[in-house]
This record gives sequence, C-alpha cells and structure tokens, in this order.
Amino acid sequence: MSSSSSSESSSANGQWYPPEWPERIRALAAGEITPVTPRLAATVMLLRDGGGAAPGPEVHMLRRRTSMAFAGGAYAYPGGGVDPRDEHWGGGEQSAVDEPAEERPAVGESAGRQPYGERPFAERRSGGRPDDGWAGPSRREWAERFGTDEATAQAIVCAAVRETFEEAGVLLAGPDATSVVGDTTGEDWERDRAALADHELSFADFLDRRGLVLRSDLLGAWAHWITPEFEKRRYDTWFFVAALPDGQRTRNASTEADRTVWTRPAEAAEGYDRGELLMMPPTIATLRQLASFRTAGEALAASEARDLAPVLARARLENGQVVLSWPGYDEFTKRVDTRDGEGGPA
Repeated sequence: MSSSSSSESSSANGQWYPPEWPERIRALAAGEITPVTPRLAATVMLLRDGGGAAPGPEVHMLRRRTSMAFAGGAYAYPGGGVDPRDEHWGGGEQSAVDEPAEERPAVGESAGRQPYGERPFAERRSGGRPDDGWAGPSRREWAERFGTDEATAQAIVCAAVRETFEEAGVLLAGPDATSVVGDTTGEDWERDRAALADHELSFADFLDRRGLVLRSDLLGAWAHWITPEFEKRRYDTWFFVAALPDGQRTRNASTEADRTVWTRPAEAAEGYDRGELLMMPPTIATLRQLASFRTAGEALAASEARDLAPVLARARLENGQVVLSWPGYDEFTKRVDTRDGEGGPA
C-alpha cells in the first residue's frame, strides 16, 4: 500500500484527527452545540485467502478521496448509511412500527451483554425464507444479536450487503439459500449497481428483479462504533466480516474512493503505525483484531462470539487539556493542550 498523508492527522501514527475537534469538544462541554443524531450505517470487512509467503487472509480496503468532508484521505472498508426503504421490505415478522415502544431494546442494550439464545448463531442459519428474498438467520435473530427491533436489524443487514455491492462490486446474494451469484461485472449488473447507488432502485426491488435472495448467513457481525458526540457528521456503524464469494472479484466502484487495495491486516496496521496510512480508530482497531486469523473462514466463525456493545469516544477537560479517549482502546487517547489556544494531540 502506498503512503497517504493529510493535514487532519497531526499525530505520529496515522490516526485521523481533525484540527477542529478540540474547539468542538470545548463547545460541547459549554453547551454551545447540540450533538447531531447519528445515522445508522454498516461497513463490511471483505476477506479473501491470499497466496504468498505471509500467512493469513487479505482484507479489501478503499482510500477515501481527500476532497471528502468526512475522513478524507483515510483508508476504510466498503460501507455507508442505511436506506429507509429497507426497513419495510418483506413481511411475516414484527417490525418497528408494530412493536410496542416499551418492549423495544435500545441500540446496544442487549448486544454483548446478555446470552444470545440457546444455540450458537451459526446453527440458526436455516431459518430464512427465500421466497421473501431473505436467506440465513431471520430478521428476529439479527435483532436479538444487535439488540434492536427487527426493522432496524433488517435495514442494517441490507445496508451491509447493498453497500458492498455498490462500492466493491461484490454481491452477497444468490438464487437460493445455498448458492451465490458468480460474475457481477457485466453491463446489466453495472446499470443495476448505479441505480442502487443513485437511490433510483430499492434493494428489495433489485433482488426481486434478479430473482435473488439476500444471504445474511454470509455475514458475521463484528463490532459497533458510534461517532463522537462532538463530530459534525455522526454515524452509528455496525461492522461485519465476510468472505469474498468464489467467482466474484472486487473493483473500485465507489465515487468516494480514489483507490482500493487488498492487503493483509497486519501489514496495513504497520503502515498506520509508521504514519504512512491514515485511518479512523475503528478501522485500525478492527484491523488489529483480524491480524491473528489464518483464514477468512476462521475470522467469520469467530464473529459468533464478538461483543457488540457500542464504542463511543469520551472527552473531558483535565488540567488545561482536552482528553479524548475511546473506552477499551487506550492507544487512541489524545491530550490537547488548550491553555495557549493552540496545541495539538499529545
């Protein structure tokens, strides 16, 4: 991977750190700004078992264009916001509009904190309804895994699959519950992909037109990060892991990226540590977590036991400094001296 630099990163490593953060943290503490409601989003760490001397799978990453308002120049995974239309797709299961509000768990309320059913999630993958365009764990089972209502869970899973297709050209769907589409690079596929990206076509209609079912069993929920309250643009992001289906190949189909790469997680993390690759905290954190796995399948299997409690940055004033930290991830702690009105992360 080639090096990348940005004025937004002022630390020794490649941690993305916008220069306006200290001022916004102070403004939030003073009650001068109101936190923006985070937008639900999903991102997928797409893995493939690579060759060569180095062990372990490779992960697909894209570099956001430097002109992007959010995390410009940073390396990330394919992903994006949910489409509200996905919440109302399908039927036969209780949705958010049907479920009494007092019975709905808050986001992250049960995820990673209470036992998930009596059987491992992987053993529940026969409950999908292909005739409804959905295969794999049911919407209710995903809702239990996330600690959300079913409509929200459905929208998150759909976003993960749809965004992977929109930004990488890889589609986690097939004609039935046991197969996956092959090559998706033809002109007809590209027309549908562009229509999805432009919001001219809903994901449910796309699947129906193609006679496909979403393969939710090909996804493994990995982590849950929420953008800090002082950020102008906030995302409530669910991270997934998936293996590249046989016969498919990635391409840079995103208008937000200027390049894409396949790289081993440990190598990408080393580039970050040297300050050559710019990344946001959740990206480098998940890369480090993937580095120990020998195969894509091994990482997918490990997702069953992942704690999905949300990670949200905290900021406090301490001895003339703004201290920014992510609970459980000490390496991202930043101290910004505010006494001279300038300063940078220490």
